[in-house]
Amino acid sequence: MSTASGITPERPFGRALCAMITPFTAAGALDLDAAGELAVRLVAEGCDGLVLNGTTGESPTTTDAEKAALIRAVREAVGPGPSVLAGVGTADTRHTAELARQAEEAGADGLLVVTPYYSRPPQSAVEAHFLKVADATGLPVMVYDIPGRTGTRVEPATMRRLARHPRIVAVKDCANDLLGSARLIAETGLAYYSGSEELNLPLYAVGGAGYVSTVANVVPRHLRAVLDAFDAGDTAGAARLNAGLLPLAELMMASGLPGTVTTKALLGGPVREPLQPADRETADGLRAAHEALLRAERAEARATGSPEPVAV
Repeated sequence: MSTASGITPERPFGRALCAMITPFTAAGALDLDAAGELAVRLVAEGCDGLVLNGTTGESPTTTDAEKAALIRAVREAVGPGPSVLAGVGTADTRHTAELARQAEEAGADGLLVVTPYYSRPPQSAVEAHFLKVADATGLPVMVYDIPGRTGTRVEPATMRRLARHPRIVAVKDCANDLLGSARLIAETGLAYYSGSEELNLPLYAVGGAGYVSTVANVVPRHLRAVLDAFDAGDTAGAARLNAGLLPLAELMMASGLPGTVTTKALLGGPVREPLQPADRETADGLRAAHEALLRAERAEARATGSPEPVAV
């Protein structure tokens, strides 16, 4: 397991994790050089860990071989410090276990495993799926609970049972049930990571471990600053910083387009079909929101006498 700053038993993958996009060349091939450069920048700007091959990373359209190559390239680029998690979730338990073993061999520190989607299995089958994947490797597992996408929630009783497995240590929480999550944090000791930007601070305030964020591809230091302020006891400052992020986060994650598309509209690079690039109006709106956030940051730095941040 990685030993980067911020990684503790309560926060097994750190606090600030980015659900990283997968760069492609203009011809549509995997761009490993660009992936390594992006990963290094994200770590330099405050990410404790990177989640590869998730939906943000366009995993439905990358091959198994590309997934392994991406893990190896990012692991080599960032070195042994930051956590590198591999998304291995599919609707097929056997294939998911195969991807888990492949990720372990490629150098991943942990696994992100989503609930089997579309087939809507009963809770007994959901539990069996996670247990079989957890038993497939020696890596720690983050359960990805996102019923709005999969059609099936990991019910609280199921989550309590899963928490007994020694390698099921964390949850990427997109269930949008803050009360239920707070209860499970208290009852299970699982490390809960927000997967919804609007809940990053609220979940952290009730005992969450941090976040796994798509928006962190674009503004990693801004997202981390919210948690830093909260940890320093400046709850008002944390709320203010969080509020400043909301316009960009809302455009990126709630505009009707996938976060992959809006992220690449800001960072550049093609998406793979069936995704399509953002239209010009959407891209212009995203850039305007991003630039407004950077202007506000510079203005505050001048007002407080702090060094102005350097855009990367």
